[in-house]
Amino acid sequence: MTIKENKVRQKPDMDQIAAIVERYSSETGAIIAILQEIQETYGYVSPEAIKWVSRGTGVPVSDIFGIVTFYAQFRMEPQGENLIKICHGTACHLNGAEQIADSVCKCVGAKEGQTSADGKFTVEKVACLGCCSLAPTIMINNEAYGRLTADNVRKVIKEFLKSETAAPAESAK
Repeated sequence: MTIKENKVRQKPDMDQIAAIVERYSSETGAIIAILQEIQETYGYVSPEAIKWVSRGTGVPVSDIFGIVTFYAQFRMEPQGENLIKICHGTACHLNGAEQIADSVCKCVGAKEGQTSADGKFTVEKVACLGCCSLAPTIMINNEAYGRLTADNVRKVIKEFLKSETAAPAESAK
């Protein structure tokens, strides 16, 4: 089952989580591997999943929660259908990353680090996208958009949404 398929359900299957824990039961110190597989399966690690991992491994909930909140790779809430990464690296910062972030957040209805109420977008602040010559830059899913202004970032997102709604219709032809 893929993350996209699970987004509709959004709530992890505890039997599946128990099976993941069981697969690693013979390995000492496998908590991170267990959490990575849960996140890969569901797109996030829920508080319920943390409790199940604790029960299955004997590792205290507080320790697992500490791991999930310490490492940036883990998220505790479902990710939206589309991920927008806003670069805040030096070049982007100097070229208006804060204004770009404000514009993106207003346009999609989510603050950095959050998912929009409709589940369409998750917005993340990142240290660098590696597109410094295009600063300021955002990435929607795996596509970079550069040389942005607060005004044209709204156009980029609107065009992205148009292409998303047109894509299924085009593939049906």
